[in-house]
Amino acid sequence: MTQRVDLSTVMNHLAIDAVITAYANAVDDGAWADYRALFTADGRADYRGPGGVEGPVAEVAQWLEETLRYFPVRQHLILNRRITLQDLGGYPGDRADVRADYVNPMLLDSIGGDGDGGRAGAVVPNFLSGGRYTFTLSRAEVGSWRIRTMTVHEMWRGQARRPPRV
Repeated sequence: MTQRVDLSTVMNHLAIDAVITAYANAVDDGAWADYRALFTADGRADYRGPGGVEGPVAEVAQWLEETLRYFPVRQHLILNRRITLQDLGGYPGDRADVRADYVNPMLLDSIGGDGDGGRAGAVVPNFLSGGRYTFTLSRAEVGSWRIRTMTVHEMWRGQARRPPRV
């Protein structure tokens, strides 16, 4: 490989990594317009693994917005990312596959629905899950990538102890 191809590969990896990080931030922040913008026009998301829905990104984003309002505190971490770029005879193509593990702690809202994550209301459990994401991305333009498909493969879930108040 030439230095130009090596640099292109590194730049693509960084751009793809930024999309995956933006995905986690959009879900955790409830930024649903940002979430939709990360996907291609025909993008699809599949949350059936943890008991959710699958479909076009606009429909899934609506479902996430409705479902995750019960979890005002979310902080999922996406790690161990494995990015595989399409190889066109030694040059990167316009498709990438990503496999990445996640850990997803969420705090349920209090029973009163006051949006404080249960801090002032009744004691409610924390929800904790983990698994693996698979993403397929397409190049949108030079230096830019969008998610074409995303699937959640939940491997475990449980309740966690409440973290100490700060």
